[in-house]
Amino acid sequence: MILSKSSVYALRALLCLAEEGGNDTVRVDDIADRLDVPRNYLSKILHVLAREGVLASTRGPRGGFRLAIPARDLRLSDIVRHFDDVPDGAQCLLGRERCLESDPCAAHARWKDVGAALRAFLAETSLADLDPVATRAMGQPMT
Repeated sequence: MILSKSSVYALRALLCLAEEGGNDTVRVDDIADRLDVPRNYLSKILHVLAREGVLASTRGPRGGFRLAIPARDLRLSDIVRHFDDVPDGAQCLLGRERCLESDPCAAHARWKDVGAALRAFLAETSLADLDPVATRAMGQPMT
């Protein structure tokens, strides 16, 4: 997998929050139940995003998380970068310490293209750009 489980959970959780309109806070328990992911693990992910200004959090019985940035302005790279180093072609797919244009590994040319395509997708795609049909597949809207 190119993205870590933390990045995937973060993207899925933020899609849930975007689906809710972004104004009301949603409890981590509700998000974890909807996504069928471990609550404690998801809580740590959401707290990282709140600390970094991607989410706003409210404490207390009516507390929870909401988007701090509108979904249309929130790039997937703004989410993923807190959990993963997206391949940039400089990291060798085959584990060589040095993998350069002048001394490439067997996978270098194609791997460099994959990394560039992934970085472009994450930088150019907003949370709002994702297909709403995909978010419905994650479960019913929270109420």
